[in-house]
Amino acid sequence: MPEDRPLTDVRFLTVAEVASLMRVSKMTVYRLVHHGELPAVRVGRSFRVPEHAVHEYLRQPFIDTA
Repeated sequence: MPEDRPLTDVRFLTVAEVASLMRVSKMTVYRLVHHGELPAVRVGRSFRVPEHAVHEYLRQPFIDTA
C-alpha cells in the first residue's frame, strides 16, 4: 500500500466481493491471500483486501501456460 495514501481513502473488500470482481471462487481468493499473491488484512476471523491491490493484481501481465 502506498505510504502517501491515507487509510481513510483505502476501500477494503470482502473475500466474496473480490471473488465476484475477479469472477473466481472464494477459495481461489483465499489461496491468493495465503500464498502472499494478494495482500489482505485480517479482521477477526475474516480477511479484507484493499481494492487497489485487486486492481494491481489484475493488471499484472498474463502468463502463457501453453
